[in-house]
Amino acid sequence: MNDSFYHPVQIGNLFLNGNIFLAPMADFSDAPYRSICADCGMDFGYTELISSEALVRDNKKTFAMMARLKNEKAYAVQIFGSNEDTMAEAAKIVLANTSCECIDINCGCPVPKVTKTGAGSALTRNPEKLYSITKAVVQAVENFKGERKDELGLQSSVKGTVPVTVKIRTGWDSSRLTYKECADSAISAGASAITLHGRTTVQGYGGKADWNAIRDLVEYVDRRILVFGNGDVKSPQDAKMMFEQTLCDGIMIGRAAQGNPLIFKRVKEYLTTGKECEISLKESLALGFKEMQLLVCSIGEKGACMKMRGRFSNYIKGFDGAKELRLKVIQCSTQEEFKAVLEPYLS
Repeated sequence: MNDSFYHPVQIGNLFLNGNIFLAPMADFSDAPYRSICADCGMDFGYTELISSEALVRDNKKTFAMMARLKNEKAYAVQIFGSNEDTMAEAAKIVLANTSCECIDINCGCPVPKVTKTGAGSALTRNPEKLYSITKAVVQAVENFKGERKDELGLQSSVKGTVPVTVKIRTGWDSSRLTYKECADSAISAGASAITLHGRTTVQGYGGKADWNAIRDLVEYVDRRILVFGNGDVKSPQDAKMMFEQTLCDGIMIGRAAQGNPLIFKRVKEYLTTGKECEISLKESLALGFKEMQLLVCSIGEKGACMKMRGRFSNYIKGFDGAKELRLKVIQCSTQEEFKAVLEPYLS
């Protein structure tokens, strides 16, 4: 087994021990879940996408989305927007209110309510705009002189300027693939890394991710910038194949990590030893209950239990009897109800 696929990476001034990351996912990659993933071998995680407009308007709920928990050694805050001045101001707000080690610019979200504002993957249609936004954020970070702090009093592990990275898609649709132009814009603007999700905006999350595009981008940038691959890594074997086929510097795992935080441990073990460890329903549910406790502490029992209906459904996915068990899970509204339904499977 080729263990060179799993290795440390340096993103600007940020040093990471490994290169298997949790992707930013709306309403999913919050602090409690990233905390679980960190315990399960995640090397680096990203917040869900954060609105620059909401940060500038001092929206308290948006500020809460940037939180981290103490066991997460390093993390990135991902911001989105279509105005370079607002994005620059948002970057300064992120630095002043968090201990994040990286700021990532979302140029990949395909959701219409984001793209219709000119943000997210709409920026793949306009590499010049992508450049101006990235440049503004990079300059704001480089010129930041304020004091850094967060609610937990954590200090960033980055020594020096926090790196800025960019996440893109291959293009708007198959008729205009712009990932090379977007990469050129990101590099020229001073970004430290770029993540390519191998789908177009029109594809959304359907169809097959184009790993050839990731390989093409790796060859095109020719070491001028780190390239991370994203899309259709659903198993340890997929992770190895993505590394083999694309030669990317790291892998970002999204939907396959939902309710499956141990995928990070399994990927790392497979890449380094060739062994594939299996997960039991008991192990999976134990992590789900741990996440529920963290969510309760974060947002209260009612909100936590509403979220855990879907999240426990993911934790039991693929196991025998999952369909019937899910019908019971989605009816639960309290911690005690979840325990009554699921604790028998923990013995």
